[in-house]
Amino acid sequence: MIREFCAENHSDVERALSLGANRIELCDNLAVGGTTPSYGVIDHVCRKAHAQGAAVMTMIRPRGGDFCYHQAELDIMLADSQLAKSLGSDGLVFGALTKEGWLDEVALAQLMQQAEGCQTVFHMAFDQIPRQRQLAALDCLVDYGVTRILTRGGLAGSALEHLDWLKELVTYADGRIELVVGGGLTQTNYHQLVDVLGIEQVHGTRLFW
Repeated sequence: MIREFCAENHSDVERALSLGANRIELCDNLAVGGTTPSYGVIDHVCRKAHAQGAAVMTMIRPRGGDFCYHQAELDIMLADSQLAKSLGSDGLVFGALTKEGWLDEVALAQLMQQAEGCQTVFHMAFDQIPRQRQLAALDCLVDYGVTRILTRGGLAGSALEHLDWLKELVTYADGRIELVVGGGLTQTNYHQLVDVLGIEQVHGTRLFW
């Protein structure tokens, strides 16, 4: 079982590692859903995590708000991706959508090219895609070679409130792409989700205390 700690900056990373976190999603500004952390933070956390045998997934997101990026923002994301890789990030976490609520495939192609050699995670921007198009979006992400999708199964609330749809996503994915589920999970309730979905990866800020 992979328990991924969603870290804001470097805070609590060492504590989470000591309690068994085997993967870190490294962000800043969780109040807006997470943005790219600084050079120094990425370097520090990668060193700490790797010393404990844990992987680091670095958030690549230039700002809060929506997931529709203009070219200048995409250029920032590409530069940040290169930097995060150079500092030892094992994976990059990103998402980009069109104003119509579909995958921004132009941005996705560029981000995937920049991420070559790293794991890639399409983050909870996935949940902004209308449900009737999410299975097609999953197929598209498989075609692009994305490693995994981070989802809560809905736009709000706990993942435990969206078990039926999450189960449909897991079944449809059928091992073609990894799914990691987060959203309202704690050290006392994540087992319920794992038992229902049969997944092997969970994500959150409260999985350890």
